[in-house]
Amino acid sequence: MDNFVFYNPAKIIFGKDQEKTAGEWIRKYDGHKVLLHYGGGSIKKNGVYDTIIASLKENDLPFVELGGVVPNPRYSLIQEGIALCKREDVDFILAVGGGSVIDSAKGIAAGVMLNEDEDLWEDYYMFKRGPEKALPLGTVLTIPATGSESSRSSVVTNETTHFKRSMAADCMIAKFSIINPETHYSLPPYQIACGCADILAHLMERYFTPTENVDFTDRMLEASMKTVINYAPLAIKYPTDYNIRAEIAWVGTIAHNGLLNTGRLGDWASHDLEHELGAIYDIYHGEGLAITFPAWMKYVYKQNPKRFVQFAQRVWDVEFSAEQEERIILEGIHRLERFFTELGLPIRCSQLHIDNSRFREMAQKIMINRDHEGEFMKLYEADCYQIYCLSE
Repeated sequence: MDNFVFYNPAKIIFGKDQEKTAGEWIRKYDGHKVLLHYGGGSIKKNGVYDTIIASLKENDLPFVELGGVVPNPRYSLIQEGIALCKREDVDFILAVGGGSVIDSAKGIAAGVMLNEDEDLWEDYYMFKRGPEKALPLGTVLTIPATGSESSRSSVVTNETTHFKRSMAADCMIAKFSIINPETHYSLPPYQIACGCADILAHLMERYFTPTENVDFTDRMLEASMKTVINYAPLAIKYPTDYNIRAEIAWVGTIAHNGLLNTGRLGDWASHDLEHELGAIYDIYHGEGLAITFPAWMKYVYKQNPKRFVQFAQRVWDVEFSAEQEERIILEGIHRLERFFTELGLPIRCSQLHIDNSRFREMAQKIMINRDHEGEFMKLYEADCYQIYCLSE
């Protein structure tokens, strides 16, 4: 196990009707004027918007609004949000939505506090640096998926350059996050599937580590993965079952709040491989991960077969004999693919009508400002290209 420092100050307010307390929590963190940031209007259809507005008014909090966040949140909207916050003297941001909204809010929060000679995109997102300060923000989570409600990272797409990049810093961790599983009831089945694929990917990125002697976090990761595997189909079948939704919501938060990567080095190559797909083809992050993760596994498993055997046996209950190591590994990968397929997700680029014409371009772009990609097995441009080919 590696040395580590674990820090996550995000206060989680979990349960029914908790979104009604949003204004109270902003007041507790000394917010005086709020940017209300949200997406394309689903919160207006399911009543969350009206509830939040009422809470802000009840707590005498003036606010300005910025909607329009889309999946793969756009850097141009972040720039608009930064200008709005400066113009309106905003001192607190409330993000109401899923990971895209929260990631966009984090970009705004950091951008407002930068010096005039700093460029948020070039200096931070492209180099994966972390800012030193950001406006305080809170979240009301309506889509369990990215874990951004308590993570230190923000992932954004620059629609001009077609890059999708991330930055991370402790100052961007939300002061509080409100999670009411009831607000997730209206999600379409495909969005549930994509969200669960993202949660599972966050767990697997941590699980496939080069670090030895991490059995405690291995066991927590395995339990979390089995929770996603067990409850994702149920969430689709019974969309208004509170207890099912609560399991998904909580595992999604824990998957990406830093606890499960303590003492171990994560990989993240599959996420970065997907980011290139998302930047060019604007696909959902979860559906892209259902494509890139199995392809990555098929390329790297010989680097450490023992870990892949453990994954197959502990997570997918593969029971082949010990002499059949490769068969165990491939069966584990097959069961992961079958899980994604049963959720209605693609496992090949061709299923989304994506051909191989830009694979080399994506492999080149993924290496910009990086010495290598991944940690379980260090990948270079040729490796990334071969993984994209396996995903075809």
